[in-house]
Amino acid sequence: MTHDVPRPSASAHPLLGIRWWPAGLGLGLAMAVVGFIRSQGDWPYQQRNLATMVTLLVAGGWLWLWWLGWSRAPKLWRYWGAGVAAVAVLMGASLFRIRGVSGDLMPILEPRWARAAPAGTGIAPDPGAAARKEDVVEAAAGPDFPQFFGPNRDGVLQGPALDPDWAARPPQLIWRRPIGAGWSGFAIVGGVAVTQEQEDESELVTAYERTTGRRLWAHADLTRYRTTIAGEGPRATPTVVGDRVFTLGANGRLNCLTLAEGQLVWARQVTEDAGSEVPEWGYAGSPLYLEGRVIVSGGGREDRSLLAYDAVTGAVVWAGGSAPAGYSSPVAVELAGVRQVLSFNSRRISAHAPETGVVLWEYPWGAGHPHVALPVVVGTNRVVFSSGYGVGAELLEVRRESDGGWAAVRVWRSIRLKAKFANFTARGDFLYGLDDGVLACVALADGASRWKEGRYGHGQMLWVQDLLLLTAEGGEVVLLRPTPEGPGELHRFKVFGAKTWNPPALAGDWLVMRNDQEAAALRLALVTPGP
Repeated sequence: MTHDVPRPSASAHPLLGIRWWPAGLGLGLAMAVVGFIRSQGDWPYQQRNLATMVTLLVAGGWLWLWWLGWSRAPKLWRYWGAGVAAVAVLMGASLFRIRGVSGDLMPILEPRWARAAPAGTGIAPDPGAAARKEDVVEAAAGPDFPQFFGPNRDGVLQGPALDPDWAARPPQLIWRRPIGAGWSGFAIVGGVAVTQEQEDESELVTAYERTTGRRLWAHADLTRYRTTIAGEGPRATPTVVGDRVFTLGANGRLNCLTLAEGQLVWARQVTEDAGSEVPEWGYAGSPLYLEGRVIVSGGGREDRSLLAYDAVTGAVVWAGGSAPAGYSSPVAVELAGVRQVLSFNSRRISAHAPETGVVLWEYPWGAGHPHVALPVVVGTNRVVFSSGYGVGAELLEVRRESDGGWAAVRVWRSIRLKAKFANFTARGDFLYGLDDGVLACVALADGASRWKEGRYGHGQMLWVQDLLLLTAEGGEVVLLRPTPEGPGELHRFKVFGAKTWNPPALAGDWLVMRNDQEAAALRLALVTPGP
């Protein structure tokens, strides 16, 4: 005699009635797509991250819809599960906000109740500061760092002789203070360090005493730039010439101020002079001082792309070119025996005559991605450009033609150096720079990779004799001695705990650096002279 064993019913065992295979298929497909994306080494790192995030969001949406509509789970389970998931997402969005992104386009989250310290706080101002401002300007002897990327705007310093043994003589943190938002660096002249920052609805040019971090003065303009991805505040580093400070704000405000007091001498609105609009990520090019003129990239068409202003009066001296503005700073170079100003614009490189602004030659570049890194001259008539987002680097040879015109001809193109934010430099027969956040060495002869090692993120670099000071995106200062054989990392010193994109300034043994929340000054040990 046989007996039939009854099967468990779906109502008795609800889990057995759920249709699991669509969820498994969706998850498996998502993991396969993510694996494929991460394996694409030739894709820009940012593209891989964005594609990964989109895939995971689509997978999450699919799972939510599957559970709610196609899982065959009990109705109460489906409604409660979908509701809890939706509430969790809404609670996360209400408790946390995106505070910008990393250089690799990964979102940075912070609690919504977090409040940045006001920029004017920190070390309290000395009541006698006003009477001593001019003394501070003259107080500190030694080398200055008067503009973006150093005295020669090339990131290469001839001294001082830094002690490479940070294990025995580590950097000394002299002061640290809150500062307003922005991606500007410091310019240092004498005892004063000048930068730009955002405070509420005002864009500030601020001066701090180099040795104490005490604020000396602040000039305010009622303007504000802010986006979720790019952050807020001014981007360009001030340029100091004599007793004048020249600054370009994120929305195109060009100021000339006195170094001692911060008094306004003259101001211009670059967007009005150029007939242009503010670039997507704000104006970021630091003003170039050349032969009594202040040169900035305005991005206007009809021969108003690059503009030169009289440094004394602020009057427009000339304008030239018709390319939209990029995010690189104009730089004065000599190529083929002729002085010229290079402007790394959007989709185009332009070279201008410094006396008239006339375009000498142009070269097409990229597909609209941001161009930030300064060009590097590597010979009497050769110059290297590089940008991120998969574009890479090109070595151009600039020639004077028989008819008196100019031509720029590609010598090689390489994807082994993709300088997104960080400026790169040439040392001997090699280029050193951050290739999408990883330190790389590229042969100058053909653009071939010698090595690529060490993910430092999208920071900045300064060469000091044979040593490389690298401010990593995570807030560390890294000391290296790179050679064609390897990066030669020596030591690391943690300064900040947040994203650090701002360029550092080194004046003598004083390293002054900042990010969009804090500023700090360190003293670096120097090599002790022998007997």
